[in-house]
Amino acid sequence: MKTACRLLLLLLLQPILVQAEPVDQVWPWLDSANSRWFFFNSATRPFGMVNLSPDTEVDGAWGSGYRYDTEEVKGFSHVHAWQLSGLSVMPVSSTASMSKLKSDYYSPFSHENEIVKPGYHRLVLDRYGIEVELTASTRAGFHRYRFPAGAPRQLLIPMQGPLGPVEITEGSIRRIGNREFSGHVMNGATLRRPRPTPVFFHLEFDVDVSRMDGWQGRKQLENVQVLGGRNSGALLTLAEGETPVLLRVGISYTSADGARKNLDAEIPHWDFDRVAAEARDEWNTALSRIRVSGGTQQARARFYTDLFHALQGRRIISDVDGHYADQTGEERVVRRLPLDADGHPLHAHYNSDSFWGAQWTIQTLWPLVYPEVASGFAHSMLTYYRDGGFIPRGPSGGNYTHVMTGASSTPFFVSNWMKGIRDLDIEKAYRGLRKNHLPGGLMGRAGYEHDSALGGGIEHYIERGYVPYPLPEKTSGFHQDGAGQTLEYAYQDWALAQLAKELDKQEDVDYFLQRAQNYRRLFDPESGYMRPRENDGDWREPFDPFEYQHGFVESNAAQMTWFVPQDIAGLAELMGGRETAVRRLDQAFREAESMGFTSGKSHDQETREQNRRIPINYGNQPSIQTAFIFNELGAPELTQKWSRRVVDAVHSGLTPHTGYNGDEDQGLMGSLAVLMKIGLFQPDGGVTPDPVYQVGSPVFDRIEIDLQDRYYAGGTFTIIARENGAENVYIQSATLNGEPLERRFLRHSEIMAGGTLELLMGPEPAAD
Repeated sequence: MKTACRLLLLLLLQPILVQAEPVDQVWPWLDSANSRWFFFNSATRPFGMVNLSPDTEVDGAWGSGYRYDTEEVKGFSHVHAWQLSGLSVMPVSSTASMSKLKSDYYSPFSHENEIVKPGYHRLVLDRYGIEVELTASTRAGFHRYRFPAGAPRQLLIPMQGPLGPVEITEGSIRRIGNREFSGHVMNGATLRRPRPTPVFFHLEFDVDVSRMDGWQGRKQLENVQVLGGRNSGALLTLAEGETPVLLRVGISYTSADGARKNLDAEIPHWDFDRVAAEARDEWNTALSRIRVSGGTQQARARFYTDLFHALQGRRIISDVDGHYADQTGEERVVRRLPLDADGHPLHAHYNSDSFWGAQWTIQTLWPLVYPEVASGFAHSMLTYYRDGGFIPRGPSGGNYTHVMTGASSTPFFVSNWMKGIRDLDIEKAYRGLRKNHLPGGLMGRAGYEHDSALGGGIEHYIERGYVPYPLPEKTSGFHQDGAGQTLEYAYQDWALAQLAKELDKQEDVDYFLQRAQNYRRLFDPESGYMRPRENDGDWREPFDPFEYQHGFVESNAAQMTWFVPQDIAGLAELMGGRETAVRRLDQAFREAESMGFTSGKSHDQETREQNRRIPINYGNQPSIQTAFIFNELGAPELTQKWSRRVVDAVHSGLTPHTGYNGDEDQGLMGSLAVLMKIGLFQPDGGVTPDPVYQVGSPVFDRIEIDLQDRYYAGGTFTIIARENGAENVYIQSATLNGEPLERRFLRHSEIMAGGTLELLMGPEPAAD
């Protein structure tokens, strides 16, 4: 803890007039004491296939990977992804027997000797006195080891056992020459990812390897050329020497040859420092698309750390030449992405957790700042549709996982289209999206429901206008929470109707707009909340609006009552009018503030009884739009007040033990924090023509957003907040390009044209 705090202090003491570049302000240790397997990142590139970092815990999807308070390294693995891991290696220096070493090789380390930056990680394995440095390209890892003088130089490669969210069930390694090895490790099937998934590797050293020993089960193997199988591993002994040892590792989901080609293409040399510098530059270029000034040093460091999170977690799984593994069918097939005239892939293929909640996070940030990323993910999802018949909610290593609920990818496609990201076959996309909204599609599947399409209750939704809770059909699907599913489906139907209108499909427009009103069937006027209905149509009894998850997906009725992005005016009408709705929402925020706006300080605390009875939860996705609803209800001063207070309470900390106070699902919460801090937000997900951005309360004095000229012609959009400060959170007046702006929203076209939004801030709400 001392080193992290000292580095943070040094960061905060930098002279304000000598502001560091964005990459130098990222603090990767953020919330790492609470991290999930894919949360912590150091030696990686944006969306990199390789995410090389030390693992201090290796058992479980949650509470694994790099955990700041667990000061014992158990290996350095190359893949930290949604439901996937791959190739853990451990440099050792030991004279112990193989039978002892294979089960006793962990090493303590100290944060005092640790450096972590985007694209780079350094620490010392205290047990062996080995200094380890790590960096990476997109598909290859690069290691540099400094062994003690005269000590044995070895690399242990276990190919079995728990590794994050999976069990490594078997592996293989083959010696190719004095310095090269190739092989694979197998990710066993999981409840979420139903098919075994291999990760292939190709290793190259800059020194000779004198011998490869290993084990298979209880059998000890000495000086072999090939080994593998279940419960196997290898120990490579390197030639004696005093110079640092360099190790390059290519990774692929297709083949060992694919891994070699990835390595040859991306790191064809032995200059470790050059790769680390290139990683830093790539991160700095990406992070510099938003430039902020003003505020505190800590606020700026936290901002760029949030933006750093928004650009990872979701990983590339295609090779540099476009080959990828398709596991959407019964058999694993290697396919190739379409190529441009020069033979380069037109886009990458991706592994991804769910887009559940993306309508308020990456769905706004990526098209605004990284439109090429939004386009690439859309193309990747269309590739899954071509291969397996579904546009996915969240794929893993070429597998469908059917993670979470609903058709959460629909708003993502629609938002891209409405924002001018139109470099795809929209008719094909529409067919795939529409399929997901009908029986047999993803609305018919509850979380991780692989072999049936009943848990989503789509037939009930179509026939009755709601999904009953409990669902009469019994399936293996998770998240069979009918009221929450109904609210999601209604919003997603509305989003699809907007695209249908763009494509002149009037029959579909009418049909899906009618379904979008199904939220009304759940509003109970007596209680004033959205309420589950049972199979016979009766309200569920007993009813407690703060009861967690019984009818509502990872939430409660108090939170999900506000989940009507498509019709806030209609929801207010059901509540008794706009004034009543404003009063109720304001009271909900007052109650949530007393609990820190989140259900505890980390995701594993969310289901505790004392934490889950909260009306607004900014630690999970279902109610993270609520602060900006006030704008739509005609009370923008409350959006400004509460959005700033949420940022202060939830998204301002910068320690290993604070950060997101909940579930940072692969950049969703990082993206949310960025959007709230720049004061641009889309409560409806941006799915209407020329979408609206609600204006909040920016935390910085000046924000410059580079607009990518491949999609937008405006150059730069700048937000200036004059007289801004911790107390001055309220907008007194606004101008857009020098002209008075009486509204508290902007159109997409206004931002993309470039220019300046200037806000005058003050300590009290502006007079009417």
